[in-house]
Amino acid sequence: MPPADVRQRPTVFPPIQTVSTGCVVAIVGFFSSFPIVLKGLDAVGATAEQAASGLMFAALSMGITGLLLALWTRQPVSVAWSTPGAALLAITPIAAGAGFSEAVFGFAVAGALTLLSGFWRPLSRLMTSIPPALAHAMLAGVLLSLCIVPFQAMAETPQSAIPIVATWFVAGLINRLLAVPAAVIAALLVVGGATGFDIPLTGGVVTAPVLVIPEPNLAAIVNIGLPLFLVTMATQNVPGIAVLRSFGYTPEPRPLLAAVGGASILSAPFGAPATCLAAITAAMCANPESHPDPKQRYWSAVMAGGVYCLFGLFAATITAVAAAAPPMVLGTLAGLALIGVFTNSAHAALSDEAHRDAAAITFLTTASGMALFGLSAAVWGLILGGAVYAIKARMRKP
Repeated sequence: MPPADVRQRPTVFPPIQTVSTGCVVAIVGFFSSFPIVLKGLDAVGATAEQAASGLMFAALSMGITGLLLALWTRQPVSVAWSTPGAALLAITPIAAGAGFSEAVFGFAVAGALTLLSGFWRPLSRLMTSIPPALAHAMLAGVLLSLCIVPFQAMAETPQSAIPIVATWFVAGLINRLLAVPAAVIAALLVVGGATGFDIPLTGGVVTAPVLVIPEPNLAAIVNIGLPLFLVTMATQNVPGIAVLRSFGYTPEPRPLLAAVGGASILSAPFGAPATCLAAITAAMCANPESHPDPKQRYWSAVMAGGVYCLFGLFAATITAVAAAAPPMVLGTLAGLALIGVFTNSAHAALSDEAHRDAAAITFLTTASGMALFGLSAAVWGLILGGAVYAIKARMRKP
C-alpha cells in the first residue's frame, strides 16, 4: 500500500522494470484495439487520410495526456482511447450530407461533457445516477453485431479468418493479454500473403494531420456526443479510477476527468474519438509486477505514454496495411478484441435479477440497430430500458 502522499521522493530516471512494463502496456493497449478505432472512423464517414489522422491524434492524445498526468500525480494513471466508444461509432448512423464533420462535432461534444463533469459536480452525479446495469447493457448491445463478425468471416472468408481466430485462441490459452496482439501478427501475415507484401504507402510512412471543421448538428449531439460520453464515462473513466483505488492509490477524479476531456476537445478536429482513463492498462501499470515499490510504478504509465506517441506517428502505415487487407480481416480483428469486453458487459448487465428485464430491453433494443425519430438504437435502448427500470422500481416500493 502506498502512503497517503505518493508524490514524495520522485526519481529522475525510470527504473528498467518500468520501461519494459510501459512498452508492453503500449503494445497491448494500441494493437489490441486499433482495428476497432479504424472501423469506427470508417463507419462515420472518414476517408483513409482522415482515419489515419484520427488514429494518430487518438494515440498522441492518450500518450501525451497519460504521460503528463502520471508525472504530475506521481501515480500510475493510464490513459486510453475509448474502445467502447469506437465500437459505438461502428453502428452509429450519420445523417446524409454531413459526413465525418458531423461525427467530429460529436467527438468534441463528448469531450466537452467530460471536461464539464470534471468541474461541475451535478453533471458527474447525473452521469453516475444512470443504473450501471443499463449502461453495460447498452454497451453489450453495441458490441454484439461486432463480436459475431469473426464467426461470420470463418464461413465467408475461411482462408483469411480461420488463421486469425485460431491464433487468437491459442495465444489466449497461454496469456490472455497476448491473444489480440498475436491475432494482429497473424492478420499481418494474411495481408502479406494476399498482397505479396507489396503495400503502397500513398500517404507516406509518417502520418500527416488532417484538420476537419466540426459541423454543428443536433443529430451529432444526440446520436454521437451523448452516447459516446455516457459509454466512455461508465465503462472507462469510472472503472479507471476504481482500478487505481483498488491498488491503494487515491487520485482526485475531477482533475483527471478535466484532463482527458480537454484532450478529447483538442484532438477531435483531427479526427480522434474520445480520450479517457484506462482500466485494464491502469491495472498493468499499478500492480506489483510493474515495480515492487508503489512509488515507482508511475514510470510505467509515463513510458507507455511515450510509446503510444511513437505508434501514433506511424498511423498512416498502419492504416495503409488495414486498407490492403482482404475482406473482413479488420472486422475479424475488431470482433476478437471486443469479445472480452462484451462478456464482462453482458455479465454486469444481467447478473442482477431485479434489473434483468430492464437490462434485457436495453440490450435488445440497442442490438436491433433501430433508428426512430432521428435517435439511434443506443439512445432508444437507454430510453426504453430506463422506462422499464423506473416502472419496476416503483412497483417494488411498498
